[in-house]
Amino acid sequence: MKTIRNSLLIGLAALVVATAWAEDTEAVKKDKAQLQGAWAMVSGERDGQAFSTDFIKDSKRVAKADETTVTIQGQLFMKARFTLDPSKSPKTIDYSITGGAYAGNSQLGIYELDGDKVRFCFSIPGKERPTDFATKPNDGRTLSIWKREKK
Repeated sequence: MKTIRNSLLIGLAALVVATAWAEDTEAVKKDKAQLQGAWAMVSGERDGQAFSTDFIKDSKRVAKADETTVTIQGQLFMKARFTLDPSKSPKTIDYSITGGAYAGNSQLGIYELDGDKVRFCFSIPGKERPTDFATKPNDGRTLSIWKREKK
C-alpha cells in the first residue's frame, strides 16, 4: 500500500512539473513571437543620461527567431541570440552576444511588452541583472523603449 501511495505522489509531482513547464514554454513562445520583427527606438538612456535625438532616430532592432540585431545610425551595434523567462517578475532576457563591441560575452536584462511597445533594461556584461527599469550614473545599465515599425 505504501508503494502505491508513493508511486501516486511521484506521478502527481511529475504531472505538476510537466504542466508548469508546458505553461512556461507557451509563455516563452508567446513573448518570443511578440518580439519578432522590426522596432524603432522611442527613447533611451545609459548611466542616467538620456540618448540624443540623433542617436534615437536611426536606431533599429530586428528580431528573427531567437536572434536580435541592433543598428544605430545604420551601423551594427549588437547582434545576439536571446533567451526569455517570462515567469520571473520582471521578465528576464539573456543575450549571448555574437556581434558588436561585446561579442563573445553574455548580457543580462529585463523586459516588458505592452502591445506594440517593448521596454528593456540591460546591464553591461559582467554586471548583475537589473531589477527595475531605471539607470543611474555609472551603474552600467541601458534602458531603452522601442515601438514596432508598421509594415
